[in-house]
Amino acid sequence: MKKYLLGISFIISVVLFTAFTNSDNNASFKNEFLSLINDTRTKGCKCGSTYYPPAPPLVWNDDLEKAAEGHARDMAKKNYFSHDSKDGRSMSSRIITAGYIFKGFKSFAVGENIAFGQTSIAEVTAGWFKSEGHCKNLMNPTFKEVGVAEKNKYWVQDFGGRESFSPEQQKLIKAGKYKLIQKSSL
Repeated sequence: MKKYLLGISFIISVVLFTAFTNSDNNASFKNEFLSLINDTRTKGCKCGSTYYPPAPPLVWNDDLEKAAEGHARDMAKKNYFSHDSKDGRSMSSRIITAGYIFKGFKSFAVGENIAFGQTSIAEVTAGWFKSEGHCKNLMNPTFKEVGVAEKNKYWVQDFGGRESFSPEQQKLIKAGKYKLIQKSSL
């Protein structure tokens, strides 16, 4: 009976250690990305020939991470490099399908950076800041949230920005005094 309990204790210890280690690694991954991005956003920077003033810091969003992870895994598995999936899904449809919804928000914006071959967070982030288009996404003040994933050197960084209605606007909407018109550029 003692051997049985020791065996169970050992297995539980290994499972808990693995869970905490994976959690720490994931937190470290998120924190390193947020730190590198937000250090530049708070200072402002030049993207190509255009200067972008300081922007508010991005926060991590798990739905955007889920969308990025799915696309990175898909590109690695199917050996391609594109913002459009092999099955025809666009960046915006993948992000919305992952749970980053727009219904109920005053404004909604999404964007994506992809890269291949970099071996570290610092390397891929530096590359994105050196690329004019990627840098514009990183410095876009409309984007307030980010999720990033890497699979076999395929990197995907998904951005989102949603603005809620003010309490006054919410009252007007509920009272039927505020008409909502939904336009989609997605």
